[in-house]
Amino acid sequence: MTDSVRLKWLLSESDIRAGVEAGVLPLLSVSISWGVRRREAAHVTTRAASEDLSKYKLCRAGDLVINRMRAFQGALGIAPEDGIVSPDYAVLRVDPRVDKRWLNYFLTSGFTVATMASLVRGIGGTEAGNVRTPRLNISDLQSMTVPVVSADEQRTIADYLDRETVRIDTLIEEQQRLIEMLRERRGAAISSAVARGIDKTASLKDSGLPGAGPVPTHWEVMPLRYTISFQEGPGIMAVDFRDEGIPLLRVSCVRAAQSTLEGCNYLDPDEVDRRWSHFRVDRGDLLISASASMGTVSEVTEETAGAVPYTGIIRIKPGRMHKDFIRWFVVSGEFIDQVDSLKTGSTIQHFGPTHLAQMRVALPPTDEQHQIAAYLDEQTAKNDTLIEESERLIELSKERRSALITAAVAGQIDVREMV
Repeated sequence: MTDSVRLKWLLSESDIRAGVEAGVLPLLSVSISWGVRRREAAHVTTRAASEDLSKYKLCRAGDLVINRMRAFQGALGIAPEDGIVSPDYAVLRVDPRVDKRWLNYFLTSGFTVATMASLVRGIGGTEAGNVRTPRLNISDLQSMTVPVVSADEQRTIADYLDRETVRIDTLIEEQQRLIEMLRERRGAAISSAVARGIDKTASLKDSGLPGAGPVPTHWEVMPLRYTISFQEGPGIMAVDFRDEGIPLLRVSCVRAAQSTLEGCNYLDPDEVDRRWSHFRVDRGDLLISASASMGTVSEVTEETAGAVPYTGIIRIKPGRMHKDFIRWFVVSGEFIDQVDSLKTGSTIQHFGPTHLAQMRVALPPTDEQHQIAAYLDEQTAKNDTLIEESERLIELSKERRSALITAAVAGQIDVREMV
């Protein structure tokens, strides 16, 4: 049986506040993805930027820094430089006899993270007392054991994992870049087809639309409100929610091509008849989120017909613009650019009927709308298949990386033979 030692003999907590060094040392953050690194200026929250950083904790290069609220997900790492960290993080000095790379791999391995998850405790809570924030107590962490491994073997394991994880990480980065490129290509194809059509020989005219280029001469430029009708759902107070009745659709209900009742609330039917009946949706209506994160157009199904969309969800009824073309228009650069220009100077991140009423569109004839929609259905399907394949490869690579680390630090593979 392998000898083991408690972490309390290898890790000692440090609670030194930054004081005057706060203005000199960089602010560090902890992430599940990258461990410990500088928090870039763009990522500093308003609260952190205005806070008295002298109360932050001081950490030195080589210290173990742990985000106690996400430690059970692997949010920890070795500080690469001197810096300051959030007062809620834990800073621990590592025994100099321990290879810090090996310790980091051990603490982020699958079985160690699972052990941490079993040790987290809820703290604080709401006024009702039923919601608690999970947090890892350092005394619980120090009670955990690690195998006794010689310094040479620690170094060998760390060297092996450094080399192998870099290979896997490089593959993941390549796939992420490929996905980004495919998404850019997808967006460009949509915007080009919606703005210019798919007939490259068509003669063009000036569209007169702000920031837009020429459009086919036979397309009609007109206000968007002449081509579709739109309406945002009402603002309804939580006091009106019921356990059953007429569904109130939330953003969670419109995240796919077909709307669902997932995460919806319910309203009293009599109250709906009295106050909100004109908001009820019909089968075939299209629903989009009015938030800044646009991209999904959801169709009302038999299941969701008759429901009321909540504020922040816009119901669109086709008119001169056909339903299939609407799906592509509202996710195109033409649409998004106009929305962004109309929101200029506003602190509100979502758009609404006021913005849509000011928009103009270059509208193809109905038969051409069908042709463009069919073309984009085919082209984006191919693109989306490639994206899905890359996403699956990334997930498999992450699983392999995790399994490799766990096997190496647990002694399930002899890394000396691998070397």
